[in-house]
Amino acid sequence: MEPSLASLIDQIQAAIAAKAPLRIRGGGSKDFYGEPFDAALPVLNTRSYSGIVSYEPSELVVTAKAGTSLVELEAALAEQGQCLAFEPPHFNAGSTVAGMVAAGLAGPARACVGGVRDYVLGAHLVNGKGELLEFGGQVMKNVAGYDVSRALAGSMGTLGLITQVSLKVLPVAVAQATLRFEMDEATAIRNCNEWAGQPLPLNASSWAMDQGVPVLYLRLRGAVAAVESACQRLAKEAGGLRVDSPETLADWRAARDLQLPWFKAGHARGDDLWRISVPQTTPPLGLGSTMIDWLGGQRWLFTPASDRSQSAQRIRSAVVAVGGNTTLFIAAPADSTPASSRFDAQKEPLNTIQKQLKMQFDPAGIFNPGRLGVI
Repeated sequence: MEPSLASLIDQIQAAIAAKAPLRIRGGGSKDFYGEPFDAALPVLNTRSYSGIVSYEPSELVVTAKAGTSLVELEAALAEQGQCLAFEPPHFNAGSTVAGMVAAGLAGPARACVGGVRDYVLGAHLVNGKGELLEFGGQVMKNVAGYDVSRALAGSMGTLGLITQVSLKVLPVAVAQATLRFEMDEATAIRNCNEWAGQPLPLNASSWAMDQGVPVLYLRLRGAVAAVESACQRLAKEAGGLRVDSPETLADWRAARDLQLPWFKAGHARGDDLWRISVPQTTPPLGLGSTMIDWLGGQRWLFTPASDRSQSAQRIRSAVVAVGGNTTLFIAAPADSTPASSRFDAQKEPLNTIQKQLKMQFDPAGIFNPGRLGVI
């Protein structure tokens, strides 16, 4: 066993013996996400355990240690013309592989290619008993029974320390194009869903007010002939203007990392950022200035931090009514109003299942206590 991994396990076993919780941390790029953690908790830092364990481009599989930076991993994949299709957000240069899986967040292409858990093939985990466990493997359909490795996606480190992950990767698309449409929110949602039901190489979408103009950006990826044909058709039928440029590529990365001007303006005002997940065909919610991606399935909303309690009640009532859920994704740090509930209350039987998983993997409650709210 490598010394850096042995050291992490020793820290966990000492914490178990002392019944002293730990805060798991990689690069700290997602410290803002989830229920607030106790800053006084000792940090179990994964950065020392890093590196790509194996990479088989012909098999479309890569295995990396917990502390491996996303920048390093994506650079290695790019050299072989491959990528993480779900576009994990970076938020800063410190983002790590284990943090990516633990947070379970995906970028603009999520609605068209799937999320993090769809690409997790296997994982190694140190549980709350100090045991090093292995789940899954390096091929698809290799698990009989409960697929624990995928259950780790979005677990926020509450089930244990992810030490190694095997991921499915995909070739970079041969062709890509971005189209710009001027259309209102309702029309954009309706068109995105109509186009999604047609043989078009859709990959991502983004709608927002751009300098007072309602604009939809649509990204196409696939074979050259398919992308070119779709561009011609959508330009003719819906007035799409092709806007391919290095700046456009940078804008999609900014969308991935929530760094578009729309986001920056909200943060500059000191507002709270809400993430709303709803069925893709849901019409405009009328909650305020909104940015929409995932073909209508994910919506972002800023509200004044000073009105947090009232905003939470108003937003959650509207979203529950259409079968969705909400997350107070980034609470304005300058405001002292408590953000006691970042996530919606978990419904049964999911609440019971979540608590039972926590009990099985971390019976003493050592890892990231309270980060998911209920566990």
